Amino acid sequence: MRSIVITSIQPPTPSVVAMTAKAAQIGMRVIVVGDRKTPSVTWPNGVDFISLSDQSDLPYSLPTKLPIDHYSRKNIGYLIAVSRGSALIYDTDDDNSPLDSWSARTLAAQAHPVLGSGWINAYRHFSDMHIWPRGLPLDKARHEMRDLEIGALTQIVAPIQQGLANGSPDVDAVWRLLFDQEVTFHDEDSLLLPAGAWCPFNSQSTWWFPEAYPLLYLPSFVSFRMTDIWRSFVAQRCLWALGHGVVFHSAEMYQDRNPHNLLRDFELEVPGYLENDRIRSVLEQAALPPGQGEVTGNLHRCYDALIKAGLIPAEEMKLVEAWIDDINGCQLAAWN
Repeated sequence: MRSIVITSIQPPTPSVVAMTAKAAQIGMRVIVVGDRKTPSVTWPNGVDFISLSDQSDLPYSLPTKLPIDHYSRKNIGYLIAVSRGSALIYDTDDDNSPLDSWSARTLAAQAHPVLGSGWINAYRHFSDMHIWPRGLPLDKARHEMRDLEIGALTQIVAPIQQGLANGSPDVDAVWRLLFDQEVTFHDEDSLLLPAGAWCPFNSQSTWWFPEAYPLLYLPSFVSFRMTDIWRSFVAQRCLWALGHGVVFHSAEMYQDRNPHNLLRDFELEVPGYLENDRIRSVLEQAALPPGQGEVTGNLHRCYDALIKAGLIPAEEMKLVEAWIDDINGCQLAAWN
């Protein structure tokens, strides 16, 4: 069993239809998490649509605590996928279509490790354009990939792998307001960001494997434009305690972006522009014990550190703890 998780407030988009058809070819099933605005329509074969009323009937504690009309309701789709025993979860959005090259990733990957630390603009490895990922601090946006030393191609284990998207990739509102244009990334070898190297990754095209499932949690009491980015920072820090780093792949999706108000996006990204570097610092200083048995504990420790630093409201912890209870239960159910 392998799953694709999407959330949508629209009827089935051409991207979802294309994703579902491609998934069926390789035996993957699509879970679509609805919200209050999602219309009542028929979804394609191969899609399990989870309506708002369906969500309240699930045997989890988190759904009733999650805010309505928030992207974090996608957490429910992750729980369903884990409870089904999914050996792989692909995280994407309803405006992303698979390229011909798209296929299910494996836990083993080949990648060039970055031989450095601090903020890394991974996009520069795949493009000569002046472009950076959403969540990279603006004062690092001029960072050039050629300033980094890259190691030889290496076989690794990678529980979280980020694929890029052509067309309208995941960039911040500043980039769109200044440079907005069609993007086609180069087809390059993959890149590994080991411990100490930071780059935001998103929920647009990301592969998750069971070792990292507890790190899927999307926070609710943060800006909509930062929920998956701040998740990525917590996940990277927790991966280091497992002896792993995040891998970036060349483009495997095409994004035909849903309509956005760019100034509204900018407003929602301001907390990231101001605080992302401080979040990195707080997480680097967090004492996380190593080992698979510490993953949920380390997730809790990271959010506790961010809350104590005043970066995330204290209300988030009740949801983190509900998620930990639910994900532990889902994993036990899947194993039995």
